[in-house]
Amino acid sequence: MTGQPSFRFRNYRPLSRRTKFQILALVPIYFIVAGFCLQPFDEIWRGIITIVQEPDFLITDYIAIGGIGAAFINAGVLTLLSIAIVYFLGMDMSGHTITSSFLMFGFSLFGKNILNIWAIMMGICLYSYYHKTSITRYIYVGFYGTCLSPVITQIMQIGNLPLAVRLVLSIIVGMSIGFVLPPLSTHTHYAHMGYSLYNVGFACGIIATIIVSIMKSYGIRIEERLIWSTGQNLLFSRLLIALFFGMIVFSFFLSNQVWKRYVEIFQSYGISGTDYVKTEGFAPTLLNMGINGIVSTLIILIVGGDLNGPTIGGIFTIVGFSATGKHTRNILPIMIGVIIGGYTKRWSITDPSAQLALLLSTTLAPIAGEFGVGAGILAGFLHSSAALNVGIVYGGLNLYNNGFAGGLIATFLVPVLKSIRDRKAHAKTHISL
Repeated sequence: MTGQPSFRFRNYRPLSRRTKFQILALVPIYFIVAGFCLQPFDEIWRGIITIVQEPDFLITDYIAIGGIGAAFINAGVLTLLSIAIVYFLGMDMSGHTITSSFLMFGFSLFGKNILNIWAIMMGICLYSYYHKTSITRYIYVGFYGTCLSPVITQIMQIGNLPLAVRLVLSIIVGMSIGFVLPPLSTHTHYAHMGYSLYNVGFACGIIATIIVSIMKSYGIRIEERLIWSTGQNLLFSRLLIALFFGMIVFSFFLSNQVWKRYVEIFQSYGISGTDYVKTEGFAPTLLNMGINGIVSTLIILIVGGDLNGPTIGGIFTIVGFSATGKHTRNILPIMIGVIIGGYTKRWSITDPSAQLALLLSTTLAPIAGEFGVGAGILAGFLHSSAALNVGIVYGGLNLYNNGFAGGLIATFLVPVLKSIRDRKAHAKTHISL
């Protein structure tokens, strides 16, 4: 008998640009459909209005204040708009396309909404126009920078100012944020040398600290907030695991080299700037995303946590960055460090902020990737304390609180780890204080 067996995987032609974007768009569409199935339409509309009107600094679970359907549709629509912007700008699919889209979805479940992100995006456009460069150079920074969108909502909540004044002021502040973010995020990257993946979150923590300090100087106070839904673990675990398992299965239909290329991902350090879509291909990246999604979902369930807007946002952050640096080898040590912190410190791993730290601490995945399991556990252990305390300086207005904490930990820890690894480092540089 000649010829190849009919069941053998074959190499498919490379996916077209349009097809890749269509596949990515299936994720928000999946949740939009789920949203319409899980909540009556009239309640969805009222829920979206509530989401837009409510203060949304950390921690505000849109599922609790607007309902499951409203939260999913808010997130799905924003994600589709983000994907469409990249597509119609003529940009190719990259790891950052996936990462920014998944972050937009995840944080649109607890902080970003269909109105409060656009002033910051306008500032990014203004910056590119001012420097006479294409908006494509900064569009992902803009998407990431919408983590400061609660600032816009908070300004609109200032009760002693006329509506027109609040509207103009929120637009000016939002555009200012977008304008200063590109150069600042470039500068902060040098501080941690790429060992914290949420670099824009680090930069935004600095911006938020300045904004909150100015607001407090004028007597504007930001109250603590904790809106956290519970009791939906079975429903959400089914939705998430079905999605992530589908990613894994689909990846094997796209290429017969998917597992071999996944091993290459698994062996990488994951330092900021990594792009698995470009280096390994779309299918292995999809496999990595699906595996990390299932692992992170199961970890939340195992530690007794809650699946809700914020934790689904944290899971989607891990899955999104699975295209630009994260894999199970470099995220698990970090998460173990946070879990150890939960059993040895004054807080519990099941506290809302601790659950977010458990997921979002994986910004430090490159430390575990390069320096090993022990360094990763130490980084996670330190991060758990920092993440639960640094937010006080900016009142929860930076949604990427763990990005700010991770930047601090990486800036502190990486030079120490490098000096230990290279005993001759100090002798060569002759640097003391």
